[in-house]
Amino acid sequence: MEKPKNYYYPAIFTYEEGKEIAVIFPDLCVATNGETEQEAFTMAKELLGCVMYGLEEDGEEIPVPSSLKDIAISDNECAVLVEVFMPSIRMAQINKSVNRTVTLPAWLNALALEKDVNFSQILQDSLREKLNVGSIGR
Repeated sequence: MEKPKNYYYPAIFTYEEGKEIAVIFPDLCVATNGETEQEAFTMAKELLGCVMYGLEEDGEEIPVPSSLKDIAISDNECAVLVEVFMPSIRMAQINKSVNRTVTLPAWLNALALEKDVNFSQILQDSLREKLNVGSIGR
């Protein structure tokens, strides 16, 4: 089954004097916040992407999003439809860097440090060559 390109979920933005803007996704039981509306919206999109990616990867059921018109809000709240474009989220996870510990002779390490060698780049280039893959991998 092909994964959706986009997810759309309602979020409730809560405004309280002197506090950051709280953002809750009622269908997903997750929340975030931001100092400004722009930051709160950006954080909401990032959170939605992380949650949906996690659900996809774990093979969990994707909750059906509520309709904006069905979201009950208070006077200091507004309901917003947040959209996330998943291909970029998935690609970011594929390209996410991970730490690896390598062991090499001390003399080789010293020589490489003396020559200002970028260990990470050398390892990446060597692995790509060995595995016969391009820059994206897989």
